[in-house]
Amino acid sequence: MIKKVLSGAFLAVICTMAYAHESRSESAADTGCMTEAIQKVPKSVIVKTRKFKIKIDQQPNGNYLYQSWPANGKLSSRPSMIISDGEMIPDGTGGNYYYEFSNNGYTYRIWRNYLTDSAKKAPYTLTVEDQNGKTVVNQPAYVVKN
Repeated sequence: MIKKVLSGAFLAVICTMAYAHESRSESAADTGCMTEAIQKVPKSVIVKTRKFKIKIDQQPNGNYLYQSWPANGKLSSRPSMIISDGEMIPDGTGGNYYYEFSNNGYTYRIWRNYLTDSAKKAPYTLTVEDQNGKTVVNQPAYVVKN
């Protein structure tokens, strides 16, 4: 009888230890996936929408710089808009993220769409919101140069 009780207790301890080890491994794997996805963010990307060509560069201080030209403008010309001190914000755990910039009460976001419901969906999206939070621009964007 004592052997059965001890073997049952021993088995319970082993199962608990195995579960604890498995939970820690899954947690570490989840963290690793998120870190890996964030590490894939390019230091510079150029995208083109129907109306704009946009270049985003990571600055030495870790913030991002937004520069835009008309869609057919040359990158060697002076940008029509420059916004500094943007940030990259992770969006969920699937690798999606967006860059966010503020200028004169408007919020500019360039969304990276890793997870989409369609293979034909653009890899980036430009959205601009006015001071009231109303979306005034929503355009798909395609990579010109990475």
